[in-house]
Amino acid sequence: MAETGRVIEEQLRKLTVDGTEVLVLRDESSVAREAARRTVDGLRAAIEMRGLAHLSLTGGSSAIPLYRELATAEWRRAIPWTEVHMWWGDDRFVPRDHPESNAGLAYRLLFAVAAHAGESGSVGADGVDVLAGDAPGLPIDADKVHPIQAEEAIAREAGGERAAQRYAEELGRWLPYAPDGAPEFDVFLAGVGPDGHTLSVFPGSPALAPDAPIVMAVPAPTHVEPHLGRVTLSARVLPAAGLVLVMASGAAKSEVIAQVLGDERDIERWPAQAALLANAVWLLDAEAAAGLPLGYGTNSR
Repeated sequence: MAETGRVIEEQLRKLTVDGTEVLVLRDESSVAREAARRTVDGLRAAIEMRGLAHLSLTGGSSAIPLYRELATAEWRRAIPWTEVHMWWGDDRFVPRDHPESNAGLAYRLLFAVAAHAGESGSVGADGVDVLAGDAPGLPIDADKVHPIQAEEAIAREAGGERAAQRYAEELGRWLPYAPDGAPEFDVFLAGVGPDGHTLSVFPGSPALAPDAPIVMAVPAPTHVEPHLGRVTLSARVLPAAGLVLVMASGAAKSEVIAQVLGDERDIERWPAQAALLANAVWLLDAEAAAGLPLGYGTNSR
């Protein structure tokens, strides 16, 4: 009950946009706490139903406060994390110890086990420390962590297409699939880029097509940083997920959030609109939502 009260106190507005719940919360920390609560609730329901769960992780600025929140003792003890399979919605086509790697970010902050990130010369916590509660991080089963294997493709000079193919094969071995051929994640985390992209699905991307491959290699974008090739899941995976959580915080996101949640619908221009779904919840802080009109949507407060 205390957690519910805290969420209500930090909630500033509740909107409904195209049937999608949009919560405006006080600040970035509030967004991280609410995202952690909903992530854990979704994973708990899946574990109770079939003994395991599938979580798709994200990268970018929204991931950092969420990972730090999830790595605390409160959430570490909330569910049996060893029964959760960890996946990524997209990643940069770089080794895991590269500073721009989404997987590397999660290994450093969420799992908090530097040695598992492939970082040479690192010292600190190991898996025993995390399991004992002596270091922050989730007590994960390493066999259930599924990063996009860029290193193997780079070593073979095969490009992102090979990494995409291998990831599609791995998804097929572990996840249930919807009738349309999309994998069914229990919880899918996402953010919104400065150009309105989500995942690494940029404006005009073929990954928006209803028949797009589930996993695709993406050339390095020239209009947003970092200018690195990517491997991404296509937008097809979003409707198939049990819960999609879209997070955005900070004044720098206010303009694009106002456009994405505005009156015009054009996912070719603003791919994040593909996550305006009945199974999605958008979590914004007050700064990111500052460009939304006060009377916009269904205001509950």
